[in-house]
Amino acid sequence: MTAISPAAPGVTVSARPGVAATMRHTATLAWRSLVQIKHNPMELLDLSVQPIMFLLLFTYVFGGAIAGSTGDYLQFSLPGLVAQNMLFASLTTAIGLNTDITKGVFDRLRSLPIARSAPLTGRIVADTLKQAWAFALFLGVGMVLGFRVHTGVFGVLGALALLLAFALAMSWPAVLIGLTAENQEKVQILAFSLIMPITFTSNAFVPTATMPSWLQKWAEINPVSHLADAVRGLLSGGPIASSAIVSLLWAAGLAVVFAPLSIRAFRNRT
Repeated sequence: MTAISPAAPGVTVSARPGVAATMRHTATLAWRSLVQIKHNPMELLDLSVQPIMFLLLFTYVFGGAIAGSTGDYLQFSLPGLVAQNMLFASLTTAIGLNTDITKGVFDRLRSLPIARSAPLTGRIVADTLKQAWAFALFLGVGMVLGFRVHTGVFGVLGALALLLAFALAMSWPAVLIGLTAENQEKVQILAFSLIMPITFTSNAFVPTATMPSWLQKWAEINPVSHLADAVRGLLSGGPIASSAIVSLLWAAGLAVVFAPLSIRAFRNRT
């Protein structure tokens, strides 16, 4: 490996790469994260086993009891399961980031002439793209089990675009958790403690009308409920605009609140 020599006297070194260079560095490190899957297939397996397990479990264990028919419940629950899985998949960002920092990967990257933000943004971009695989897997297995898309290709692409936008926003809270937690175990405990109540108190798995009245009020404003409703409309047909707009507003709010906090934590940690 060739060492990077210090600049010669009188030579000015740019401390801040330009926007184009930063984007190139981000793309390179995102590609590095994606290529690692070839050498460590377990990374992709984590995004494969859980979706299939939840899909089979909810469809065949709870479907008959909740909807009276596994087919009807699959048509209702798959969009909600996709939304839930998107939140759980954000854990990979938190865990991966925490691992890179605690094992000194970020220290090695900082010694390279790249944008300081590239290791962070590269991981976010790569993990967001991995969500597309989980969505395709959900949809593929769901269709084998009997799920049907009634809105065509544009509905599927719209659902994917909405999920990726929300996943990108969710990556900022994940980054903050990954940067502030001491180790992977604490990352998982903290993230699960936040994600589990939010997903299971939404209408992702059961209609809001079946909940107690006090819980319905929360489910109606729960971001997961709006995301699940929007994905249902985009895949199965029905109202879309209201739920999609609210989902995007939630995503924007998450980004506005957590992005500055995450960037500050990243600067302090690295």
